[in-house]
Amino acid sequence: MTDSDETESLFEAPPMAEQERMVEAVLFASPEPVTVRDLMARMPHGCEPEEALTHLRKRYEGRGVRVVKIGDAWAMRTAPDLGFLMQKETVETRKLSRAAIETLAIIAYHQPVTRAEIEEIRGVSVSRGTIDQLLEMEWIRFGRRKMTPGRPVTFVVTPEFLDHFGLESARDLPGLKELRAAGLLENRPPPGVDAGNGEGESGDAQPELFEDPDAEA
Repeated sequence: MTDSDETESLFEAPPMAEQERMVEAVLFASPEPVTVRDLMARMPHGCEPEEALTHLRKRYEGRGVRVVKIGDAWAMRTAPDLGFLMQKETVETRKLSRAAIETLAIIAYHQPVTRAEIEEIRGVSVSRGTIDQLLEMEWIRFGRRKMTPGRPVTFVVTPEFLDHFGLESARDLPGLKELRAAGLLENRPPPGVDAGNGEGESGDAQPELFEDPDAEA
């Protein structure tokens, strides 16, 4: 083997099967979702973590653990239908008030949204404590300032929120039909909602109806 061949072999990427093993190891050991950029920084030169993730995700289909995308990151999570097995090990440290649930839902369904817009939708003022609680839980964060007088800040949900509810993005939030089918809503639609499609005039699901089943009534 010539010197050039030896040099080339040093920079040759491992086989895809080995790259899958590397990605699997990183995801399994990481307590937080991992981005493709993070994987590229960890893996040898020339690796293709995106392709490895695709193969790995397919290999885990139908198993007790799945490879899921959360925002722009990836993680290994228990299959949704086996979540009941973990209930005894779940430690509930805080419960959200109804005001916090409604505020969180409005942000999730209408993001980016300002505090004034949240208050307009709810019909009541939002206390600073409610916003602070959601910020401390890292379920919401500050978004871009709105290009309106006063440049008010907006709020958006975080990857931690998506991860908690098993969502890839906020677009995967359930609509009114899904919430009614799950028994979380009464069948009578609220004022201004078309009973035929379960949406308001704007086509968006109504956030005030979204509830966390584990929260206090």
